[in-house]
Amino acid sequence: MTDAKRLARYDRIYHQLEDLIRDKSPGLIAAMATIVAVLHHKMPHHFWTGFYFTSDSGELHVGPYQGSLACQVLRDSGVCLHGVETAAPVVVKDVEAFPGHIACDARSKSEIVLPVKKGEKVVAVLDIDSEKLAQFDEGDVAPLQRILSLLTPFL
Repeated sequence: MTDAKRLARYDRIYHQLEDLIRDKSPGLIAAMATIVAVLHHKMPHHFWTGFYFTSDSGELHVGPYQGSLACQVLRDSGVCLHGVETAAPVVVKDVEAFPGHIACDARSKSEIVLPVKKGEKVVAVLDIDSEKLAQFDEGDVAPLQRILSLLTPFL
């Protein structure tokens, strides 16, 4: 279970991002970039933090991110595509145990993916990786979804 200290940090991050984004961001990309920058630098277990956009071809294309070099296109399998296909958050404690995992950086050990929806359609996913095993659990989902709710006016 996510500890109280992490939950308090998510709450502070939400309020910081709300002040930075609400009535200030010029659009979706700027809001996403701001979310990524704050999460990546305020959450010490984040190794890679970013968005992937869905495409009409069924691929995912990289969006704003922070961390090591990203895969520019994801196709056929992986945690992010699973998040799109299920339209639900995906928590992976050990990426090596996830069938079809795509390793953009071999140092990634655990991952969480949350869909960004416009109505019922998944238009993007937030993808966060850690260099350590089991760095995410179900307790991370609701605070991250709350942060993603800041994107709603831009969708």
